[in-house]
Amino acid sequence: MSTQDPAVETIRRALHHNREEPEGRARNAGAERLVAGADATGDTPLLVDALFNLASAYAYSSEKDKFFVPFARLLRMWDERPGEFDGANTHQLHWIFKWVASGMLDQPEVPLASIEKWQREMEHRYRLAGHSERAVRQGEFRIARHLGDTARAETAHAAWLAADRDAMADCHACELHGQGSWQVDRGRDEEALRTWEPVLDGQYTCAHEPHNVLASSLLPLVRLGRLDEARAHHLRGYRLVRPMESMRGAVSCHVEFCALTGNEARALEILAEHPAYFTDTGDPDTLMDHLAVSGLLMRRLVALGHGDRSVPGPAGTDWTARALLAHAEREAAAVSARFDARNGNDAVSRRLRERLAAGPLVERLPLGVRARQRLTAPAAPAQPAPAAAAVPADSGDVGALLAEARALSEAQHPDAGAAWAAAGRAAEHTGTALGDLERAEIADHAGIAAFTDPGTAVPLFDTAAGLFDAAGKPGEAAACRVRAGYAAALAERTGEALAALDAAVDALRELHGAGRATARQLTGAWLARLDVTPPGAGDEAELLRIIAFAEEHRDEERMAGRLADAITLHARHTAARGDVEASAGLFARAARLHHEAATPWYAAEPEALLADLSLQRDDHTTAEESARAALEHGAAALGPVHRAHLHTVLAASLAARCADAEAADHALEGAHWADEGEMSEELGAWARLVLGGALLREGRAAESATVLETALPDLVRAHHDGRVVQARWWLGEALRDLDEPRAAAEQFLLAAEIAQHWEEQQDHAVLANLAADSLERAGLAGEAAQAYGRAGELWRAMERPVPLVRTLRARAWLSLHDGQGGLAEGRAAMAEAAAVAEEALAAATAAGDGAAAAHLRAELAGTHRQTGELIVRSCPGEPGEEDTDGSARAAYEEGLACAERAITVFGPGPARSAAQLMAAWLEADLGRHAAAAKRARAVIAQYAGQDESGAEDESGGENGDAGVAAQRLAEARSVLEYIGERPAGPEKAEAGEA
Repeated sequence: MSTQDPAVETIRRALHHNREEPEGRARNAGAERLVAGADATGDTPLLVDALFNLASAYAYSSEKDKFFVPFARLLRMWDERPGEFDGANTHQLHWIFKWVASGMLDQPEVPLASIEKWQREMEHRYRLAGHSERAVRQGEFRIARHLGDTARAETAHAAWLAADRDAMADCHACELHGQGSWQVDRGRDEEALRTWEPVLDGQYTCAHEPHNVLASSLLPLVRLGRLDEARAHHLRGYRLVRPMESMRGAVSCHVEFCALTGNEARALEILAEHPAYFTDTGDPDTLMDHLAVSGLLMRRLVALGHGDRSVPGPAGTDWTARALLAHAEREAAAVSARFDARNGNDAVSRRLRERLAAGPLVERLPLGVRARQRLTAPAAPAQPAPAAAAVPADSGDVGALLAEARALSEAQHPDAGAAWAAAGRAAEHTGTALGDLERAEIADHAGIAAFTDPGTAVPLFDTAAGLFDAAGKPGEAAACRVRAGYAAALAERTGEALAALDAAVDALRELHGAGRATARQLTGAWLARLDVTPPGAGDEAELLRIIAFAEEHRDEERMAGRLADAITLHARHTAARGDVEASAGLFARAARLHHEAATPWYAAEPEALLADLSLQRDDHTTAEESARAALEHGAAALGPVHRAHLHTVLAASLAARCADAEAADHALEGAHWADEGEMSEELGAWARLVLGGALLREGRAAESATVLETALPDLVRAHHDGRVVQARWWLGEALRDLDEPRAAAEQFLLAAEIAQHWEEQQDHAVLANLAADSLERAGLAGEAAQAYGRAGELWRAMERPVPLVRTLRARAWLSLHDGQGGLAEGRAAMAEAAAVAEEALAAATAAGDGAAAAHLRAELAGTHRQTGELIVRSCPGEPGEEDTDGSARAAYEEGLACAERAITVFGPGPARSAAQLMAAWLEADLGRHAAAAKRARAVIAQYAGQDESGAEDESGGENGDAGVAAQRLAEARSVLEYIGERPAGPEKAEAGEA
């Protein structure tokens, strides 16, 4: 049957489209239909192509067990009628022969003897075809490794590497993955990572690499302490394997990694994204992998106290962690038992048991991505060493514990509360009777510790006040009643709080006058009452009176810190009025006072406030210094939320001055502590936004995209439009860098929809341009044209001629796509671009703006050159014998005229070299070789001696790129070679006509 048969051609086109479809059952079903259709045509070569397509579809899906049927049919056809196979199909048959024995190895129902038989058959056929033993020995290695036969595996591994690489060898990337995985099996993690380096750095890639290497490298990296790399490999790698049905084994590695690094919630999310992985039985080997890591994860959840938690599992059942653990272990053991029965040993089940029993490798490895649900209570922040020698809380030495607590209290150390609590527990445990003063201190510090639950704190303070009264400490009693009133205010019991504070203030004023209360206690009461009183006109005056009182008593015990508290409150009020300069100075002074008082941990509050204020006013140096100081000084007292905020402020400050590597580290910490403090949606999303931007600027687009995708839902829900636009902008750039232009365009367009409502339209225009560029790259010419039109209107309205000219040129090139207007519309767009540039150039020249004029001159010249290129490229042929109507010659002549105009506009100088070379090529194609040679030699003379020096950029400015000079020289010499002349060296060119 003729290959021109419409049915045959339809199937061939369908085969091409089927190969491009995503892995999965839908593609398999389509491939099956195409085999039936090809069979019906009677066209044997077409049937062979369809069978190869079906075999490949099965091999890269969850239905790998079906691969053997189309392969057996192909092999039978080859044995009976090898002439029906062309060179490509002959190669393909031998290529997929490698998949037979290894594929059977993954099917426990296939006897071991059959696998060995097919391995020998492969060796025989490869020898007949003249192929190297490399692929054969690799296949033998796989068998031995699966069987746990280390000696045979080592021998086969050595033979594999010793054999010559030929057309049947696996691609470099896949081979290196297998070699590194074996080194991991043998406990040689560092050697494995060195083996994988060429895959990880992009030297060797394929359709499934570096996907597998990234997954396999996760645990070795963690074991070696290379945690940053492990995080990066997870963020980059899971993104690659997530949509691929055949990558269940790699996905299992990511689940395992999360389960062993404190990221159980992330592991659950991955399980939830792949429900079919629990039930797809076509590849028992990776099914066992998935069940094993699911069991490992469930075991971790049970150990963390989440055994009754609802978890994702096989469809049709509501699973708890404990129930899924039992199911996964049972089903995985059943699969491994089938392998053991086939293999005659327990190698597979032994490896399964080891995997299931693995313990955590690190306590926590923040990933930067949001886990939608938390599993554990917030972790306590790291604590510095106490100011006094620590006494073990279980020592039973109540006297020593009380002495330590007293020393820490006098030093105003944050550990004082814990020390008093330890003393109280020890006294209760030993039956030691405590005095009223000690009991008062214990209750008072318990109340302070309970401030996060103010309703609980109030009665503790009341109890402490009564005990202080009984101990003859009326000033301390009144101070406790102040704290009780403040706690009541936090509990939103405002009336009760104000009454209590008024009474306490009056009492302390009287006690202070009688010498029975300290200035510190009275100042604290005034500040507490002012802080909870509704804002009023007299606040400023009241604050100044309090500060004056504190200044007057500054030399009294512990008053420097109380003065700092007053100044901090004053700074807050000042900042609220908008006087940022004054408030910054006040925060700085408050921090200094705390340091003078030898209580640096209290300086963390004004330092943190100064950092935040400085970031808002774009004083990134002060923001960075203050955030670092607050993190250092407040380590003993900062809770997760405050730590998150400071790390994020520091990250944003570092990012603003392009210190992106360190910015990413702090943003990662910010995201982690925000999650710990249950502030993922608010603070965590901001940290992830900063992290995503830093990663993008570091060239880590895959990690950036993953982080930003997890941050966006929270940013949309809980943040202002500016952050949402920035996140979509950066995500669009990351997706563009990952060669996902359609997805990138979607993000740019969504950001533009928000920015179009802003008063300043610069961002709107840039986003429209970016969307247009991505739409064009995605092959969506019509949508790109609309986006370019939108951008052009915006640039015109803003009177921005340079981006308008560039947008018009882009629209002109787009016109050559089918259905986009053709050359006539392209010419019109180029003409408009030239007119805009000419008008703006005239205005800049008249205004004496030399820099703007130079820029616009380059844009005008570039427009003339691109107009010529547009005309020439739209021409269906070249000048010559086939140019019967002279249209090609006319187009080339017009293109040459455009190049001449560009050269004239540029004037003397290096910037016109691209236009000169364009003219040289056109002269050559028009048969004017002498003129072409003259132009080429002029360029060579221009760049003589500049092979390693800078040259111009596209717009005519010097950019210092040595590669441009070398490129221009190479192209000029190519012109001379094209017309049959020997290129002149630099010394000859200088003496020549140039």
